[in-house]
Amino acid sequence: MYVFAFALLLLALLASLGGGGLALLQLWQGREDSLRIVEKAHVVISGALLIASAILLHALFWFDFQVQYVASYTDRILPVFYRLTAFWAGQPGSMLFWALAVGVSGSLFACTRAFKKLSGSTRLWYWTFFYAIMGFFALILTSWSNPFMLQSPAPADGSGLNPLLQNPGMIIHPPLLFLGYGGFTIPACLALAQALSGRASVEGAWYRISRPAIILAWLFLTSGIVLGAWWAYMELGWGGYWAWDPVENASLIPWLIGSAALHTLIIEDRRNKLGRVNVAMMALTTVSAFFATYLVRSGIIDSVHAFGDGGVGTPLTWFVLAGLVVSLWVPLMAPKQGRPLSGLDSREGFLTLVAWVLLALAAIILVATMWPVISKLWASAPRGLDANFYNRVCLPLGAVLMLMMATCPWLGWGGGLRNKTAFFSILGVFVASGAAIWFMGYRQPTALLGAASAIAIVTGMLFQLADKAVRRQPNTLGALGAHLGMALMALGIAFSGPYKQERDLHLTVGQAQTLAGYTATLLELNEGVRPGYDYIAARIRVVDKDGKDLGIVAPERRVYEKFGSMQFSEVDVIPSLGNEIYASLLGLDEDSHVVVKLSVEPLVNWLWIGGAIMSIVPLVGLRRRKQASAAEAAELAEGLDEEEGDQGGETTSAASASSAGRNKSA
Repeated sequence: MYVFAFALLLLALLASLGGGGLALLQLWQGREDSLRIVEKAHVVISGALLIASAILLHALFWFDFQVQYVASYTDRILPVFYRLTAFWAGQPGSMLFWALAVGVSGSLFACTRAFKKLSGSTRLWYWTFFYAIMGFFALILTSWSNPFMLQSPAPADGSGLNPLLQNPGMIIHPPLLFLGYGGFTIPACLALAQALSGRASVEGAWYRISRPAIILAWLFLTSGIVLGAWWAYMELGWGGYWAWDPVENASLIPWLIGSAALHTLIIEDRRNKLGRVNVAMMALTTVSAFFATYLVRSGIIDSVHAFGDGGVGTPLTWFVLAGLVVSLWVPLMAPKQGRPLSGLDSREGFLTLVAWVLLALAAIILVATMWPVISKLWASAPRGLDANFYNRVCLPLGAVLMLMMATCPWLGWGGGLRNKTAFFSILGVFVASGAAIWFMGYRQPTALLGAASAIAIVTGMLFQLADKAVRRQPNTLGALGAHLGMALMALGIAFSGPYKQERDLHLTVGQAQTLAGYTATLLELNEGVRPGYDYIAARIRVVDKDGKDLGIVAPERRVYEKFGSMQFSEVDVIPSLGNEIYASLLGLDEDSHVVVKLSVEPLVNWLWIGGAIMSIVPLVGLRRRKQASAAEAAELAEGLDEEEGDQGGETTSAASASSAGRNKSA
C-alpha cells in the first residue's frame, strides 16, 4: 500500500512536469490545441495527492508503526483527534498537506466560470507557473521528504506527539497557515500569467477574477497567525503571545506583503495605476511563503518550532531564489500603464505610503530574522536579535500605521479632505482619548499612540456606517470588519504588552501573596499519574483588592514518559475583558514551596476578539453585490467609490469592483 502511495507521488511529479512542459511547448509554438490535455494534469495531481494523504491518515489512525513517520509522531495512547494533527506535525507530513492544499485550491479555481472565460494563452501561462510549483512539491516529497519511508522491524509503539503540540490549536493553526499559503498561489500564478499574455483588457483584470481566492487566502493566513499567538499564550506557559521567534516571523512576512498588495490593489482598481507593482507583490507573497517554509525546514535558524534540515534546505533555497527572479522579471516585461501617482495628501498617495510601511516592516523582520546568518559574514560568533529589537523598531511603526488607518478614509482621491466635519471630529476623538489615557497613567508613547489611534478608527467606522450607501456594500462592510478587528487587536497589544505585571509567587498551602492588588491563596497541591505522564497541580484562589472572589486557577506541571525529564506547563486563566489573571506552575523550590508565575494581563482578550473579527467579518465581501438602479449608481459614483477602497487595507475587498457599473461589466 505504501509503495502505491509513493507511486502516486511520482505520478504527481510526472503529471506536473508533463503538464508544464506541454504548456510551454504550446506557448512556444503559438498554439492552443492541446490546452485540454494540459488542464487534465491538475486532476491527476490533486487526485494523486488526495489518495496519498488518505493512505497516510489511515496509517496514523491505525498505528502502522512500520511507517517511520507514524512511529515518530504517534503512540498508542494518543487521542484520536491528535492522530489527525500528526499528519502535519512533522516535515514530510506538513509538506504533503501543503502540496494538497495548493493542488486542491488550483483544481477548484480551474472549475470556476471566471477561469474558463480566460484566454488560451493566459491559461497556458497560468498552468506553467502552477505546475512548476506542484512539480517542486512532488520532487521534495519523492526525494528528500518522503512520508512513506518504511522501517523493519516495526516498533511495538511510537515515540508519541510532542506535548506542546497536543493542544486544540494544533488542530486548526497549521492547516489555516497552509491554506493561506496555498490560496495566495492562485492569484500569484494568474497575475504572472496575465502579465505575460497581455490579455487583461479582453478577459478582465486578474485581481478581479481571483478575488475570492485573495480574500480567503488572506483570511486563512490571518486566522492562522492569530490562532498561533493564542496557542503560544495558552501552551508555552510564559504568558506571552508573540516572542518574535523566527518561525512566527516567517508567517508574518507573507502576511505583511499580502496586506501591502491589498492597499496597492485599491489604487489599481480605482485609478488604473501600479499594475506592474501589484503583479510583483502578489508573486512575492507566494515566494515569501516558501521562504517561510525554508526557515522552518532548512535548519539555518534555531527555533522552538523548527523541523531541522531534513535535506530540503538546499532545494528550497534554489526554488525561492528562482521565484524571486521570476517575480521581479515578469512584471518588468509587462507594459507600463496608468498615470503618475498623486501626492501624499491624496488617498492614493496615502495608500501607497501605507503599503510602504507594511513592506518596511516585512523587510525589517526578514533581515532581523536572518541576522544570525548575515552576521556570519564578519563575526566568528554570530548572534540573533532578541525581542527587544523587534519591539523597539516594529511596534512604533505599527502604531504609526494605526494612525494612518484612522486618517486615510477621509482623504479624497485627488487630494484634500473628503469630509472635513468627520475628519476633525475623529481628530478630536484621537486627542481626547490620548489625553484620557495619559491621565489614567498609561504614558508609554507607542502604546499611547496605538490605543488612541485604535479608538479613532472605531469612531471613524461609526461615521461611515451612518452612510446608507456604505451599508449596502458587502465589500465595504467586510473591509470595515477587518479594520475594526485590527483596531481591537491594537488596543489589546497597547496595554497587554507594556503594562503586564507578573511575579513568581512562592507559596505553601493556605499562604497568600499579592500582585497588583490581587491576592492569590494556595488551596491545595495534588500529585498524580495519568496515561503517559506524571503531574503536579495547584489550586489557587484569586480575589481582587475589594475582596471579590474572582475564581480559581489550576495550573499543572507535567513530565511525560517518552520525553525524559522535560517538564511541560499547562496554564490556567481567569478570563476577563479587563485584567485577565494568568497562572503557570513552575514547580517546587528548594524549600518545597510551590512556585507559581502569576500575571495580570490587561485587555489581552481584545486580541482574540479583534482577531476573530478580522478572520470572520470580511467573509461578507465574498457576496456579489446586487446591481444598482441608475439613481443608486449615480449616488455611488459620487460617494461610495470614495468610501470603499480604503477600507480594504487589510482585506481584498479593495480588489473588487465596487461600483454598479463595474458589477455590470463583470
